[in-house]
Amino acid sequence: MSAAVITADATALRTDDPNRTSKGRSALLNIALIVCAAIALIPFWAIFVGTFQDGTNLIRHGLNLGIDWNTAGFQNYVMLFTNSGDFFRWFANSIGLTVVQTILTLLVSAFVAYGFAKYQFRFKTALFIIIVLLMTVPFEMMMLPLFSLMHNLGLSNNYLAIFLPFLAAPMTIFFFRQYLVGIPDELIEAGRVDGVSEFGIFFRLVLPLMTPAMAAMAILTGMGAWNNFLWPLLVLRSPEMYTLPVGLNTLLTPYGNNYDLLIVGSFFSLIPILVLFLCFQRFFISGMTTGAVKG
Repeated sequence: MSAAVITADATALRTDDPNRTSKGRSALLNIALIVCAAIALIPFWAIFVGTFQDGTNLIRHGLNLGIDWNTAGFQNYVMLFTNSGDFFRWFANSIGLTVVQTILTLLVSAFVAYGFAKYQFRFKTALFIIIVLLMTVPFEMMMLPLFSLMHNLGLSNNYLAIFLPFLAAPMTIFFFRQYLVGIPDELIEAGRVDGVSEFGIFFRLVLPLMTPAMAAMAILTGMGAWNNFLWPLLVLRSPEMYTLPVGLNTLLTPYGNNYDLLIVGSFFSLIPILVLFLCFQRFFISGMTTGAVKG
């Protein structure tokens, strides 16, 4: 074999090696992601399996991943749809409050963030620092002052008290501000030259560009509103006004525990969050990545 042939074969091998290595790494990455996804889905599967089992035995022996067909049944689902009390009222309350709080929080926070990103005013830096510092304050420290404020405003046992204190969310404002810094100022100036009002610029030019950021924060804000337990527990008094987390908690009492309804109700409480994520997940990564740009 000539030296030229040997050199050509060696060159071909060196050329193919990077492709093979890349394909191998891609295959390993896909396998790792599949394994991680399977691990993440184990709790969902466990609670789904638990909905077919007797609640008392389930609490006694714990969740498992297998279905015992000798004891499995649909009695929990029958109870949910025939004798669940206020469950569906709590479910509807949570749906309504989550939708309203998410929409209003995104809108109000976007307004505030737009002001910080594109306008110049006195104490702008100091106010933004305060907003950043508020992100470090635990809710438990603000809970009692907020409760006192809602009581003084006459909003106790009122749905307004659930979301009114959280419409200007510090984390959402910070995220939107970082996103809006990346939007060129020339676009806004062009709108002003064309005679568009400031509100028109925001709603017609800026807001459509914020779709990825809005979708990302819609998932986070929606999850927080849906899973909110402590604050609704403090401000709501009427059982028919309870949200789903508070209502499910009432199934556990010193006089008896309704584990059957609790397990199937908890499973159904996961569905809206999954639907929310599936609706906005294609924007989530791009929104989080773009929002990480430093201003």
